[in-house]
Amino acid sequence: MPDFSEGSAALTPDKVVHSACQFCNSNCRLEVSLKLGRVLEVRGEHKDPVQDGNLCVKAPMMTELVYNPLRLTTPLRRVSGRKGDPDSRFEPISWDDALDVIARRWLALRDAGEARAIANRTTGRLPRGTGSLVGRVFSLLGSPNDTDVGPVCNDAGGNALATTFGLGNFTNGYGVDGATGKEDLGAAKFFLFLGTNQGETHPVTFAHLLRGRKRTGAKLVVVDPRHTPTSVHADQWIAPKPHTDFALVLGMLHHIVTKDLYDKAFVARWVLGFEDLRKHLEAEAYTPDWAAGVTGVPAATIRRLAVDYATARPAAIFCNAGISHQLGAFDTYRTLTMLAAITGNIGVPGGGCNFMHNTWPGGLDLPALKVTPPERGPALPVGPDAFAESILNGKPYRLKAVMTEGNPLISSANTGKVREAFAKLDFYVYTGLFMEEAAYYADIILPVCSGLEFEGVYMRRDDRAIRWQDAAVERVGDSWSDTEIWIGLAHALGRNDRRRPSSYWTDAFPLEWKSYPKLWDTFVANTPGMGGMTRERLRARTEPLRWPCPTTDHPGVSTLYLDHPSWYKAAEALDPANRGKRFLTPSGKIEITTPDLERRLAPSGHHALPTFYTHPEVTGAHPTIAYEDRYISNPINPQALTQPVRLGVPGSSAVHRRFPLMGMTGRPSVVHFASVTHWTPTGERLNGVRLVQIHPSTAQKLGIAQGDTVVVESPRGAVTGTALLDAGIRTDTIYLPNTFGPAQRVGDLYDDPRYEPANMLVDDGLYDNLSGQQAYKCFACSVRKK
Repeated sequence: MPDFSEGSAALTPDKVVHSACQFCNSNCRLEVSLKLGRVLEVRGEHKDPVQDGNLCVKAPMMTELVYNPLRLTTPLRRVSGRKGDPDSRFEPISWDDALDVIARRWLALRDAGEARAIANRTTGRLPRGTGSLVGRVFSLLGSPNDTDVGPVCNDAGGNALATTFGLGNFTNGYGVDGATGKEDLGAAKFFLFLGTNQGETHPVTFAHLLRGRKRTGAKLVVVDPRHTPTSVHADQWIAPKPHTDFALVLGMLHHIVTKDLYDKAFVARWVLGFEDLRKHLEAEAYTPDWAAGVTGVPAATIRRLAVDYATARPAAIFCNAGISHQLGAFDTYRTLTMLAAITGNIGVPGGGCNFMHNTWPGGLDLPALKVTPPERGPALPVGPDAFAESILNGKPYRLKAVMTEGNPLISSANTGKVREAFAKLDFYVYTGLFMEEAAYYADIILPVCSGLEFEGVYMRRDDRAIRWQDAAVERVGDSWSDTEIWIGLAHALGRNDRRRPSSYWTDAFPLEWKSYPKLWDTFVANTPGMGGMTRERLRARTEPLRWPCPTTDHPGVSTLYLDHPSWYKAAEALDPANRGKRFLTPSGKIEITTPDLERRLAPSGHHALPTFYTHPEVTGAHPTIAYEDRYISNPINPQALTQPVRLGVPGSSAVHRRFPLMGMTGRPSVVHFASVTHWTPTGERLNGVRLVQIHPSTAQKLGIAQGDTVVVESPRGAVTGTALLDAGIRTDTIYLPNTFGPAQRVGDLYDDPRYEPANMLVDDGLYDNLSGQQAYKCFACSVRKK
């Protein structure tokens, strides 16, 4: 059919702006067509060979965030109502008044010697560099509790990569490596996907991998307890019990090592601790047969997988929240890095450990402060779910003022406990687009811009690749970008501080930084490895540019640790001490185990060599974990405290007498990204009903039919959903979509229920004590017809 908009005076755009989609890490470029300042159409970038013009269903929802009658448009102050009550009343106030209220409350705590009682939690929706501004404010305040979204997302993968290889980043890139002119991830001959449903979470970059697979004939194996749109494309789908990937990988390692399938030349030259690993695997008897007893996957399947991975070169590992949201996330990821290391699949195109949702880059640096900030002391345990324990029980000390850029009343584990905590919190500031659940607990509410309303660098590809985006439309109401909010707050602190001169604050936050291009220039000038990532260069590109990129004539790094001059130049730019190093560890080699690493990890209860344990609510009474009632410095995140643990504690099946099934939470479908898409009409029309995936034979035993309203209950609480009978899930497991919440009003258009958050069911006391990751991927539960 012809395009009849061509030649239409009304529908011919008078302007096209290049922006970026902000709903997943595929980082798609958007061509936003405008007429009289209104969005006519959103298209994908055809000149980017990875994107190939593609967009998924979410991209047009960017427009629905702009033109949304439920948007917050002015700062608000609580007038009346109990915290958390949807009938709470708020009144509009000016930005100056709102920021002054925050500044005075925070300064009063600082002046009372309680700076550490102030905390902030960022989220993934922010313009890049917002966290650096937050950290600067908190440094000047003297509070250590400027936390990020990593423990809800994927800090564990980055922590493990940094420990083994030296950098905490996705190791390989999508598309052609500018240094070598060769395809990187598209050249893989074997893809091992564990806990990653890229067909729904990264659809455009997954499509790129599938196009490459047609050329190479690469095998794709998907490891996931349920059949997904990703495993539809797989050569093999392997369905272990939830939370047992650690055992599966140990079984693979054992087989590769004991059958001499490893890369002997690479190991001899580049790997430290291999013989210790061999002895450890044999002593612990982590055989495929042992792994089969834990995972429910046949030993022959594990052996075959080990052989296929070890003998296909190059082979790429991909992981996502399915691994991150496990109790043993750090140790599981570490074991996966060992798998890549001993097979020589690191530092090669088409290989690597591509652990998704790493924040890019590790930091964006600002000029050194000209003043001496106060000592900050230790932060709360890593992971924002520590906030509730601090507020309610004062462990390890009490928070009194919190600001968030996300919605902890949806994302935090054990939501009932989090509600109780935020209801008792002295002072809370919420920033966001809508009156989400958390907003009703706030004392001050600050409205932010949506993605099409600001210029800058927002989302990132997992492979360290970023784009510049221009503002496509005028801002809605009196909304500010997050970077502007933190600069404005710093100036409010300056005009309200009675102990220090205003210059203490204002000199550290020049007002010119409110212009994001000026702020970005500052980041580029002060951040190692970023000299080539200028605004001008980014704006001129149809493809994103990858970090590290030290000079404007450097192509950016696709394959980390590649034995190539471009990598060595970038590595030295990151730190002069890296000169000549291939791997950026202390030894310059891959470190499976070293005496220093063992000494660093041991106080936390962990070790350099992997010891198996799993979630206590996994069926089978497997070895699990116990937490000590004390705090030490976190060896992986030394700015924070953590609880030491004991690994290998005998498990129990007692909880399964009442709650016989295992539940997992996760994304509802490709339609949704976090909770924000639930505020779009398209998101709620397509996927506004929470569908609880249950195997038909399990449902039959429970008297549940397709479409029944069901109650899912755990030891923490209960939520409702609609039964979706599907043979593509284990019979002992159910899948409960998260991101639904009771404040999501858009679903009322379609008579969708208002749901309690899925995380009501998850135990916040069970977490990875190194990375802070919460264990969303397993909880004991029962299901009944309502």
